[in-house]
Amino acid sequence: MGRIRKWLGRPWGVAALVVGLAVAGVGLYWFQPWKLWVDETVKDPIPTASGTLGPADPAEPTAGVTKAPAPATPRTLASGELISHEHRTRGSVKVLQLADGTRTLRLENLDTSNGPDLRVWITDAAVKDGTAGWRVFDDGKYVSLGKLKGNKGDQNYALPADLDLKQYTSVSIWCDRFDVSFGAAALART
Repeated sequence: MGRIRKWLGRPWGVAALVVGLAVAGVGLYWFQPWKLWVDETVKDPIPTASGTLGPADPAEPTAGVTKAPAPATPRTLASGELISHEHRTRGSVKVLQLADGTRTLRLENLDTSNGPDLRVWITDAAVKDGTAGWRVFDDGKYVSLGKLKGNKGDQNYALPADLDLKQYTSVSIWCDRFDVSFGAAALART
């Protein structure tokens, strides 16, 4: 104990301690190692779009009431299976078109590692196996659909109305902090 007090009693000792704590704090923020033990499970339902019918006949007692039709089952426009890149990743990807014409990217049965700053990207890059595929997704065109909601489960992400599925042919679970793909899927049009 006496040695520590003696060491901290010197100006360089206090400076070394402050620098060491700062480096440790930045390292913890940057790598977020606790996420390796924390799973976030999401259970988004399959999306539906329900429209409304016009107002009822004014001569009827329910005038002005709108009725929602039964939601239509979404149509699958493209799909694929996730492969592992930097981290073991499994699950499937679907592009769904809802009854109102909007499109949603759906991750089903996703199982990957948690990590810092994970995003869902739809890209024009070819999906490659192994380490060759880790860093290709930011080389060309990509659209970030937002932060990954959780590293497990079923999730929905709205697609921009003007997104051309002929140009954007793959999906990546992208770690924006370290510029690496955790896993990816090639989209095959159905």
